[in-house]
Amino acid sequence: MPSRAASRVSTAWLLAAMASAQYLNEQLSFGYKTPLSPNDGTLPGWSVSSENHQPQLLSDRIILTPPVPGNTRGALWAQQPLNSEGGWTADFEFRANGGYDSPSGNVQLWFVKDKNSVGASSVYTVGNYDGLALVIDQYGGRGGGVRGFLNDGTRNFNTHGSLESLAFGHCDYSYRNLGRNSKLTIRTTNGLSVSVDDRECFSSDKISIPAGYYFGVTAATAENPDSFEIFKFVVQTGASSAPPPLQQNQKQQQQPNHLPNAPEILPDSSASEFTSTSQQFSDLHNRLQSLSHQLTSLFGEFESIARKLDTSQAVLTNGIDSLARDKLDVMNRRIEDTHRRVEAIERNVDQVRRDVEGRDYKEHLTALQKTVDGVKGSLSGEFSENLGQAITASAPRMGMFIFVVIAVQIMMAGAYLVYKKRRDSAPKKYL
Repeated sequence: MPSRAASRVSTAWLLAAMASAQYLNEQLSFGYKTPLSPNDGTLPGWSVSSENHQPQLLSDRIILTPPVPGNTRGALWAQQPLNSEGGWTADFEFRANGGYDSPSGNVQLWFVKDKNSVGASSVYTVGNYDGLALVIDQYGGRGGGVRGFLNDGTRNFNTHGSLESLAFGHCDYSYRNLGRNSKLTIRTTNGLSVSVDDRECFSSDKISIPAGYYFGVTAATAENPDSFEIFKFVVQTGASSAPPPLQQNQKQQQQPNHLPNAPEILPDSSASEFTSTSQQFSDLHNRLQSLSHQLTSLFGEFESIARKLDTSQAVLTNGIDSLARDKLDVMNRRIEDTHRRVEAIERNVDQVRRDVEGRDYKEHLTALQKTVDGVKGSLSGEFSENLGQAITASAPRMGMFIFVVIAVQIMMAGAYLVYKKRRDSAPKKYL
């Protein structure tokens, strides 16, 4: 059962891919393979023009305006119009580099009815044109942005006083000095949508793009130029009914789109419509080619996801490495500080030890012993002698002592005689 379910899912996916395939328009595309130019130095299917310089056509890019000098212009125009009546997708990759803080330059992507009405002009210098213009520049000092303009041939942009008011969509995008290519994608399925680096910039379901218009790329610089390098412009088309003329107020019927970047869905056809083998083979060929292009787009999406994952992993790894380096630096500084303090303590201890070992205290101890012995001798000799002299000098004489004893005894004997005489002479008491 699981294998049958998986088979059904795979079959449904294949049918959806076959029904929604887009075809690479090689006449209007370049950069999907290298080199861009054959040996004759031309860009197949495109015309290159410039002012005040000669564009450089390299193997993988076109330098439309150089870094020096300034005041230059460059233009690329498809030699054939886009005659597909279905929805289409255009992928435009470029890179802008410059060394000025206040650069002056812009790059435009055009889809117009008459390419001669634009030539090498920018959106600021073009007159009346009929079609779509996407401009990428530093307008408004926001660091870069993408704006979309529509014109039906009645407005002269060169003389218009408020060009910004004519923009039907815009988004901020810093495109200078990124070190990588910038990708601008235009899709006309279910209206018009513009994406930058696979993120939607602006969209509208009220815009319909007609067939028979020309693709073009122009770039212009002033005194402080930027170098605009064009790497790729790839157009993929699908089959659908013819859309109405270009207008902004027409509502489009929303169609389901289940796959990312899926092209226009091919209409179903009854088997009875194919009456010959060539018709059947043609239908099979178209659907197999659609499947092939869808698989190519799918692998492109996988590659884009892989690049994003690699970038995220690199950013995360760099962040972890930076944090580890910071922590390690702090620990190293603390260890070095502790080491310096320990060395200072060791130096002080060594100094004290050297001072103790270097001095001779024997003489001081001998002198101290002599002093103690002197004090001891003085106390034992002179003190005994002086004490004896003090006792002898303070003792009373012996004659005086004997005299006092005899006098006391005589006085006691006299007192007794007086007492006895008085007692005998006292009257007797009889009871």
